[in-house]
Amino acid sequence: MAVLSKIRNRSGLLIAIIAFALFAFVIGDLFQSGSFGQPSRYVGSVNGEDVAFEEFRIKVANAEKSGQGVTSVQAANQVWNQEISIALLTKEFEKLGLRVGEKHIVEVFKADPNIGQNPMFLNAVGKFDIIKFKEYFKANPEGIQFLKEREKDAELNAKYQIYNSLVKGGLYTTNAEGKLKYEADTDKVTFDFVNVPYSSVKDSDIKITDEEINAYVKTKEKRFKSEETREIEYVLIDEKPSTSDEAEIKGKVDALLLPSVRYNKETGKNDTIQGFRTATNIAEFVNANSDIPFDSTYIAKQDLPAEHADKLFALATGEIYGPYMFNNYYCISKGLGRKAGAKSKASHILISWEGTQVPNKKEKRTKEQAQAKATELLAQAQANPGNFFMLAMTNSDDSSAQQGGDLGYFAPGQMVKPFNDFVFNNPIGKIGLVETEFGYHIINVTDKQDAIKMATIAQKIAPSEQTNNKTYEQATKFEMEAATKDFTALAKQMKLTVAPSAKLKPMDESFGTIQNQRQIVKWAFADDTNTNDVKRFEIPNVGHVIAKLKKVTPKGLMSAEEARPMVENILKNKKKAEKIKAKLNGTSLASLASANKVTVMNALDLTLGNPALPGAGFEPKVVGTAFASKAGQISKPIEGNSGVYVVVTKTVTKAPAIKDFKEQVTQLSAQAKGNAGRIMSALRTEADIEDNRADFY
Repeated sequence: MAVLSKIRNRSGLLIAIIAFALFAFVIGDLFQSGSFGQPSRYVGSVNGEDVAFEEFRIKVANAEKSGQGVTSVQAANQVWNQEISIALLTKEFEKLGLRVGEKHIVEVFKADPNIGQNPMFLNAVGKFDIIKFKEYFKANPEGIQFLKEREKDAELNAKYQIYNSLVKGGLYTTNAEGKLKYEADTDKVTFDFVNVPYSSVKDSDIKITDEEINAYVKTKEKRFKSEETREIEYVLIDEKPSTSDEAEIKGKVDALLLPSVRYNKETGKNDTIQGFRTATNIAEFVNANSDIPFDSTYIAKQDLPAEHADKLFALATGEIYGPYMFNNYYCISKGLGRKAGAKSKASHILISWEGTQVPNKKEKRTKEQAQAKATELLAQAQANPGNFFMLAMTNSDDSSAQQGGDLGYFAPGQMVKPFNDFVFNNPIGKIGLVETEFGYHIINVTDKQDAIKMATIAQKIAPSEQTNNKTYEQATKFEMEAATKDFTALAKQMKLTVAPSAKLKPMDESFGTIQNQRQIVKWAFADDTNTNDVKRFEIPNVGHVIAKLKKVTPKGLMSAEEARPMVENILKNKKKAEKIKAKLNGTSLASLASANKVTVMNALDLTLGNPALPGAGFEPKVVGTAFASKAGQISKPIEGNSGVYVVVTKTVTKAPAIKDFKEQVTQLSAQAKGNAGRIMSALRTEADIEDNRADFY
């Protein structure tokens, strides 16, 4: 009762504590879920339209499963770029009120080889049949959802094709533009000039301050946008075997050649184990003692380790070679025999027909037409074997056509059976015809190689536990001392090498020689990581990376340091131009040239279409000034690309009058159409894109 009484007396306090705990729980959850901190439901936004993380995650997972061997970060980058493009284009489609119907979507389906060339959807003459296509999905309702997903993509694709056509249609060229091009290419000017190059003023005499660079950057903000970055410097301490580790592995491999004695716990006696030289069950012996399993295939000389190929290929049956080192393994090899013609080389010409699973056919044909053409090509190849390369290049439906049909070397069983049988049952130089499910093949057997079979015991040269412990001690010592000492000086003291600084972006995962190390990048961008912080990262099978956060650059305009390589020379030339112009006082080119220790030069029949000055390069401002100046009149100084110029125009020859400018309009139209491909980069430049992927990956 006393306890109960105390509880009653303190119930107000308990309620307050519980309320505070609940409040703290809710507040903590709000911060974690993004209500007051980083968003957790959206991976980013494009022009205010949020990209939901859950849908994004599924797309990334599908991209990872695509079989292209991409990492999750690479997949996230691919999907993010797709999401941006789709969001920007969809907005454009909505503005224009673009709509597509079934006809447009069917055309997109037909263009997809997996659908448009699928035999299930083709009619008797090999054309895509929409009725067959629809009937298939009626009979297979489980594919309806798949079709709906494909329809979404097809609808977007169809709208883009219309949109792209509209953009191209808007990029027309007028007759007036054609006239301007004609005049730019045909009007000619001849003039004398003096060029005082910027290099005549020493770089050391010109100083460009950070303030001047920042002022220039602000005048061209779009060009000098800067992403959020982190700069790190790091030391990599490799986990690599010591010389004693190598000697130990070599000794173990060497010892396998001779019989050994091992204690048998079951019998209580010593057993004599056969060595590699005398082992009767070679495969079993190799698999019991090698890090690489026994391989029973025949190997051509070109596939052997280059450094040891001659000796390995010459091994007689039962002969031993080694130990030798190859790819961080100590190896011993034993010859098991030789086989003549184990690998063959052939070229072919593939002639397919409608219905075979061969993409990018050179022409449509029936099986009968394919057979007739193949027979004709066979006769030509047999009559003139030296022409086989050109026949394949101009006629073959296979991707090997660009190599003259050459398929390289292959082993038995690597090709379909009729092809395989012809090549391995015929001598070099034999040309013949076989039929497979891909079409008719005119085959030329071009070479055959002998191959050897051998048993190889390979043991990896890996660092011992003792060596790894020393590496760990060295890495942890460096990490602890680098927290309070100069990073570079400490590395030099400990005989380590500081790698060149790496500038990281939020979604990077590799830098320098360090691959797939997202953990290091995430650490560099973490809120609780500060400039000069040091941390050690252990990388399996590589070693230890000790990284130091050197610099933090927020999103915005480039700093003076970042922009200096791009801007400094421009600003220097501006200042040099002022110095040069101050000395260009004279009434003739000769006096100006003499005062500045240069020569008067002549430009003959230059055009605005190709304003290249002899000995000076591309100078459109100079040539344009010459066209605009009166003959015999000395111009004011012109700031060109390579120096400051003064010109005196001699003659301007106008282009002969012509009736139309179709040729010029055609040329300009072709150039304008190519500009349609820049639409996405233009849309992205103007878009407001928020990228929060680094919070999730």
